[in-house]
Amino acid sequence: MHQHIEWDEPGSASVAEFFKDDPDHKPPYPGAMLSARYQGRIVRVKVEVYREEDAVSIGHVAAILDRQGHHHDTHHKLKVGDIVRLPDDKRAMERWEDDEDDKA
Repeated sequence: MHQHIEWDEPGSASVAEFFKDDPDHKPPYPGAMLSARYQGRIVRVKVEVYREEDAVSIGHVAAILDRQGHHHDTHHKLKVGDIVRLPDDKRAMERWEDDEDDKA
């Protein structure tokens, strides 16, 4: 059984938004590594199954990273190895929205 996660909104880092006009963009496939945000962390999910009918990837948490790129085994109720559902509209690029602001 998978763990229910309330993913953060990807904002301007939305994968779905970025590829919305790209007819060649392919859906995730088994073995693909996806990223999403969960309570201020980047979570990488290794896809086991993609359900095209509801645009959801099901896979296990492969990594949990903070903004500095440090790996963590757990974050709140999520831990590496958990099985999760990741809707396409929650997938995110790993670049943080405020990265440009941090460099100024």
